[in-house]
Amino acid sequence: MTNDKFFPRLEDSVRESCQIENSLFEKFDVKRGLRNTDGTGVLVGLTNICDVVGYKKEDGKVIAIPGKLLYRGIEIEDITAGFQKEGRHGFDETVYLLLTGNLPTSEELKDFSAHLASLRSLPDDFVKDMILSMKGRDVLNVLARSVLGLYTLDQRPDDISLPNMIRQSLNLIAKFPTIVAYSYQALRHLYKGKTLSIRHPQPKLTVAENFLYLIKGEKKGYSKLESDLLDLLLVLHAEHGGGNNSTFTMRVTSSSETDIYSSVTAAIGSLKGPLHGGANVRVLEMMENIKSHVKDWKNEAEVEAYLLKILNKKANDHSGKIYGIGHAVYTISDPRAGLLKAKARELAIEKGRLDEFELYEMVERITPEVFRVFKGEKTAKVVCINVDFYSGFVYSCLEISKELYTPLFAIARVAGWCAHRIEELTFSAKRLIRPAFKYVYGQHEYIPMSDRRKF
Repeated sequence: MTNDKFFPRLEDSVRESCQIENSLFEKFDVKRGLRNTDGTGVLVGLTNICDVVGYKKEDGKVIAIPGKLLYRGIEIEDITAGFQKEGRHGFDETVYLLLTGNLPTSEELKDFSAHLASLRSLPDDFVKDMILSMKGRDVLNVLARSVLGLYTLDQRPDDISLPNMIRQSLNLIAKFPTIVAYSYQALRHLYKGKTLSIRHPQPKLTVAENFLYLIKGEKKGYSKLESDLLDLLLVLHAEHGGGNNSTFTMRVTSSSETDIYSSVTAAIGSLKGPLHGGANVRVLEMMENIKSHVKDWKNEAEVEAYLLKILNKKANDHSGKIYGIGHAVYTISDPRAGLLKAKARELAIEKGRLDEFELYEMVERITPEVFRVFKGEKTAKVVCINVDFYSGFVYSCLEISKELYTPLFAIARVAGWCAHRIEELTFSAKRLIRPAFKYVYGQHEYIPMSDRRKF
């Protein structure tokens, strides 16, 4: 039997064995996707690290409220306003806060930043063997294998004592930007025919400044507003509660007491999935599609008509989705989106792309009404933009390639991942995470070979 005949039949058989009727989830009260029937997440753990608020419950009903994001109890607006008012970058301070639960003093922050900066460099042989010699078309894939490679350089990779977990976490947080930058440079060289530029990390630069230097160099450079915006994005993406897919993956794997490199790699794998990371790329591509098909970007009726075509699966990627709109928790507003939008306008003006930014604003403003028309509802659906709506535009203005959008998310979120791992393995009531699945395939008899039918 040839493969052409065998595999289609095998595929049909596998597909049939995977079918589970939706009604069974309700019958057995199974929380599909760890979601309650009202769309809220199932509570599966406790954390001191972060709170994500988008609704409240009264008399069993879910009521939408303006979104809040709190790092260690402090609202994200207050954190960003604090370091922006003082004219400095806030990512290191945010990492310190997430790991320790406290805001650092000036001296503590100076020492902490210096320590992280001292860890940025990678061994030459590691760069050659793990990044440059082994080809990779996906930066996240190269990042994942590089993290596994760091296990071999660690003298105590499996030690889960608190001091060692802190040491490992700081080392990973510091090295992520370097690994991502080098992986991108290798990709450009191998697959785009560009000059290979491997620059040494600069310890006196902030994380955002250093990353821009590693991918752009001194000649091309970057403005203060550009580095400020990248720093803001890193702060906004650093943490988002224990329930997001990659952080939950981090906690599940860590609960088995495996090494940090395996857990972080698993989290990267989760983030690489299109349903979790990469939404800002799809927003950017959608907006490029809108720009090319809408003649007058200021004509609200024309934009609205095209958005309806998108919802009707007749435009863009025919998915029926307006990307960057809606969130699993936030309903009325995503606080991250509001903070990013304010600075994005400044960048759009600096880059001469204000008309494009105003098109984004229009899509944001009219989409709830478009949803109402599409669904035939009497009132506009409560829906808001999420942080991904403007982040792709910002990266585009920064002239950062799409291949780096989700890896930049990882550069920020590894701080939250590490905080959650430490909490998972340190709190007194720790336990291996092991949920249950209801078996519904039924019982079947073993059939002798001679009596089996061909599939």
